[in-house]
Amino acid sequence: MRYGLVGTGMMGVEHLNNLAITPGAVVTALADPAEGSLGWATTALGDRAGQATAFNSVEALAKSGLCDAVIVASPNFTHRAVLEPLFDAGLHILCEKPLATTIADCRWIVDRAAQSDKVFWTAMEYRYMPPAAEFIADIHAGKIGKLQMLSIREHRFPFLVKVADWNRFNRNTGGTMVEKCCHFFDLMRLIVGAEAVRAYCSGAMDVNHLDEAYGGETPDIIDNSYTTIDFANGARAMLDLSMFADGAENQEEITAVGDQARLDVLIPEGAIVHSPRVGFRGNKQATRRLVHTDETALNAGSHHGSTFYQHQRFNAAVRGAGPVEVTAHDGMMAVAIGTAAEISAREHRVVEMTELGF
Repeated sequence: MRYGLVGTGMMGVEHLNNLAITPGAVVTALADPAEGSLGWATTALGDRAGQATAFNSVEALAKSGLCDAVIVASPNFTHRAVLEPLFDAGLHILCEKPLATTIADCRWIVDRAAQSDKVFWTAMEYRYMPPAAEFIADIHAGKIGKLQMLSIREHRFPFLVKVADWNRFNRNTGGTMVEKCCHFFDLMRLIVGAEAVRAYCSGAMDVNHLDEAYGGETPDIIDNSYTTIDFANGARAMLDLSMFADGAENQEEITAVGDQARLDVLIPEGAIVHSPRVGFRGNKQATRRLVHTDETALNAGSHHGSTFYQHQRFNAAVRGAGPVEVTAHDGMMAVAIGTAAEISAREHRVVEMTELGF
């Protein structure tokens, strides 16, 4: 399969590293207006760099006829403009999260994807971390009974430096609750199996980026928050985000509580802990298992191997050997919940999803 890549920065290079270990994948085209970023891609490709033609625009790549599928890893705010020529060229597309920075752009992408007979896949890597995937499978298999409560904690490092510092401003990212947390809102929808009804988010920029300035502007991105989501089936979920907790042993901790048991997953530790109800003062019966993640997949990126496993599923979908597992609609709904959370944090109020047209 011939792959093109639009956006050859940090995440683009992670995709290249994972395509290098994807059977049958050949990178034939690259597009990025920044020479430095194209240089990173050439370095990442190594001996395979000669197989890839570099373009300074997505339009030229789309018209080249060199690709069967294209990965979009350009800055968030560029996604709609980047996708238009790719849709017009009839290409299979893997688009990085968030799908777009506005709900209006998301709706446009969903409509265009529906008009195409090609695969459109929103890249939601966190679904494919092996410990998280097994955790989700256990919940859906009924191992905790009826799910009522879901909590996700990500305690991590600050936003990294990106080309032209685009990720320091809400207007470019959609806001932290969209840019970073769409992953978690996607996980919530997947695990709970229902749509969000309302969101309440308390968050601010309290520690990171306070002494930074770019062209006379200071960053305006949230670096910590608590978010509560009510779902239509009666389940509720919570996100606990801190982007100044890089010393934490586990970056992600997810807990699901049903009417029969509690289930936890710890990443990168890889542990899943099942704790059935035992009654007041009953003997605890918690069991723990470790989920293995292939070392080669781990070393190919910074998302606990998930980018590799996601590529296997996308590749299969393009070949007609598997379904599209993360649709444009899924991408839009994750952005919609993130947008509700951003509004809630700014206005200090509950936001109903009906306000946003959902």
